[in-house]
Amino acid sequence: MCIYVLWLREMKRFYRAKSRVIGTLGMPLFMLLFLGLGFRRISVPDVPADIGYLSYLVPGVIGMTLLFSSSFAGMSVLWDREFGFLKEIMVAPVSRISIVLGRIVGGSMTALIQGFVILGLSLFMGFAIPGVIPLVIAIGFMILICIIFISLGLVFASNMKDMHGYSLITNFIVFPLFLLSGALFPLSNLPGWLQALAYCDPLTYGVDGLRGALIGVSAFSLVFDAVILVVSALIMIGCGTFFFERSETK
Repeated sequence: MCIYVLWLREMKRFYRAKSRVIGTLGMPLFMLLFLGLGFRRISVPDVPADIGYLSYLVPGVIGMTLLFSSSFAGMSVLWDREFGFLKEIMVAPVSRISIVLGRIVGGSMTALIQGFVILGLSLFMGFAIPGVIPLVIAIGFMILICIIFISLGLVFASNMKDMHGYSLITNFIVFPLFLLSGALFPLSNLPGWLQALAYCDPLTYGVDGLRGALIGVSAFSLVFDAVILVVSALIMIGCGTFFFERSETK
């Protein structure tokens, strides 16, 4: 019941915050338009010749949308602390893991909706979904990406009180995670030391899994990508729960 209530609350907040949704979708849409269409006739090293750059870019931009939407979902914890709602749910007779899962489920749903919007818009630009099964596999990867980075946002939000500071910290961490994920170009084009950092980024395996499912091009197998993401998700849920339990309500 607690999970459902928190999910419903996040959905209502998402529906009412139309400006936030438009702002979140703005950058991914611009990337699709300007990078995807602008570089569609350019041969990018290590991108298969039969795969256009737009098709290669779409899974990366979807991953970017999920990353930014999920990371900033932790902002709701700071808002709830500011207005006293966090204190009310912390003293309620429900487990902390239920509260964390409720926030993860609600934040994941809103991030997924935005990811589907980007995927839908890409269809009008020439991107094609290969079938129902690949789409279902891609949705599974999208869910795992959301869980990981919503949990990461909860870790930051549980240890901070300033909303402006939260935005700065998340931007400082999120942008490198995005650029290191291979969302815009193959990781093989990076020097070795940067590739090593990229392989420590969970989003790398999320984007790779999305590409493998949607366009059939991936650096790793889909099973390997999924295992890395599942392990990362479990670790991040544990971290999010631990720090949320320790967070102050005042």
